[in-house]
Amino acid sequence: MFSMSPSSRKFLEHTFFFVVLFASGYLVWKLFSPFMGAIALAAIIVTICYPLYERIIHVIPNHSTTLAALLSLVMIVVVIFLPLIFLASFILREALSIYELVNVSSSVSFLGFLSQAELFLQKIIPTFTFGTTDVVQQAASFVASNLVSIFAGTASTIFLFFITLVAAYYFFRDGKVFTTYLVYLSPLKDIDDELILRRLAVAVRSVALGSVFIAIVQGVLTAVGLSIFGFDRAILWGCIAAFGALIPGVGTTIVFVPSIIYLFATGEHLSAVALALWGALAVGLIDNLLGPYVMSRGNKVHPFLLLMSVLGGIVLFGPVGFIIGPVILSLFLVFLELYNVHSNEL
Repeated sequence: MFSMSPSSRKFLEHTFFFVVLFASGYLVWKLFSPFMGAIALAAIIVTICYPLYERIIHVIPNHSTTLAALLSLVMIVVVIFLPLIFLASFILREALSIYELVNVSSSVSFLGFLSQAELFLQKIIPTFTFGTTDVVQQAASFVASNLVSIFAGTASTIFLFFITLVAAYYFFRDGKVFTTYLVYLSPLKDIDDELILRRLAVAVRSVALGSVFIAIVQGVLTAVGLSIFGFDRAILWGCIAAFGALIPGVGTTIVFVPSIIYLFATGEHLSAVALALWGALAVGLIDNLLGPYVMSRGNKVHPFLLLMSVLGGIVLFGPVGFIIGPVILSLFLVFLELYNVHSNEL
């Protein structure tokens, strides 16, 4: 019979073990990868709302984790998901109405309004041209061409939403068990593992509160200001302003500047000045006062790195990437910090 030395047998055992481990891990990844977006969203929601779960579990009878997880999930659906679904359906209807407005005979007046803003800018910059009609028609065509895919994805969206809720329930109920097991498996020191988990939680909450919450507030104030000065579809423009507020250097000016130019172009000079003041005071002060206060309670990340992580996260992971990106960046930075600490011990 073929015999091997103890060292060769040990090497073969280790090789076989790690090959099987990595192969099975790859297969598990393939099983989970279609649902990674839903699982990541559930983890983000639970990380943000876990203090709510802890408050609920202390006031319910017998401190039942199952009941506390269910109540937390119901509150999240009612407070967060239902308003988002209503808002998304409203935005879709508004986008459809703009598409119809561009492509029917009444579109002449609509495009005329936009052309007035272009003519006003040409008085200041004679060589300026924007191609308003072409841009609006191309945007409307893009919305129309993607409507089929939006509705075709409804069933899968509902299924992924269900997976998100199920994952969030188990993360609420068994989250501490999962994290304890991860700390147990990690070869790092427990204090380092706890530091990593704590930093990741802070990163998620600081991005959600410091960026998303402030963007929502600015979007609401933008919609209020536009409705006061007689703009149609103020909610739609407020949502666009909220998305713009997530981009450093852009902010709500993506909506305010064209609106102010339009008011000037149509002779509404007083309204244009008033809207500019509203944008500078009611909306701008939110970013300058509330923003630093909220972000100061989170991770100290340079704005440029935060911007790159947000944009890269969106490219790699889709809409939920605006939080996953900064989390990955925070994970990298905390490992650099741990390396710096332990390298001095070597």
